[in-house]
Amino acid sequence: MSDQLIPIVVRPVGQDNIPTASARRLHAFLGVGKDFSTWIKDQIARARLLENRDYIVFTEKGENPKGGRPTLEYYLTIDAGKHIAMMSGTDRGFEVRDYFLECERLAMKAAIDPMQALNDPATMRRLLLTYSEKVLTLQSENAVLVPKAEALDRIATADGSMCITDAAKTLQVQPRKVFAILQEQKWIYRRVGCDRWIAYQDKLQQQLLEHKTTTVSRSDGSEKIIEQVRITPKGLSKLALLFQGGAA
Repeated sequence: MSDQLIPIVVRPVGQDNIPTASARRLHAFLGVGKDFSTWIKDQIARARLLENRDYIVFTEKGENPKGGRPTLEYYLTIDAGKHIAMMSGTDRGFEVRDYFLECERLAMKAAIDPMQALNDPATMRRLLLTYSEKVLTLQSENAVLVPKAEALDRIATADGSMCITDAAKTLQVQPRKVFAILQEQKWIYRRVGCDRWIAYQDKLQQQLLEHKTTTVSRSDGSEKIIEQVRITPKGLSKLALLFQGGAA
């Protein structure tokens, strides 16, 4: 289709200046037998188009050469034009659709004149909206990635399993908070009458915790052997994400 058959014209629609196409030229190209005034009203109702969103109406300047009332002109947005063209169900309707799609592709590909953008409030609003959406997306992604990166940095310094107190130091969290969260999340518990911590079986199976025999020095210089719950590097990574707001 020649781009002269249905020219694209930028016109004010609502609060924005956007590309539009003459509904009268579309009517003529589609070869519709019905008169234009009746046809366009039928299309607006059928496609549920809204004035000042999907199309605009204005009175053509000058007198109607056929006499009577001044001619009303309808200009459609590109999306509305595509919709009406497709509803025709004809080969020409598909041709119009392809033409409008190509117009949109070329418009997107064309470089934006900075001075023109600065002087066009509608263009600036679209650019700022696009920029804001990209910023929000990046902030959202960063909020997820930063805690993971910090967790990996801490784990990189860990060498094997460690006791809960040392794990708290590595995580830069108070030990009491680590003990509290481990109990709350059912990682560790104490049996009645026993003062030592025991790991839940599922956390042992997941290799988040392990039991390890450790030699502890008493105040009198003697030593005793105890079984101690220790946090593995895998468990430390889970805890790091938890304290950074991730899921444990």
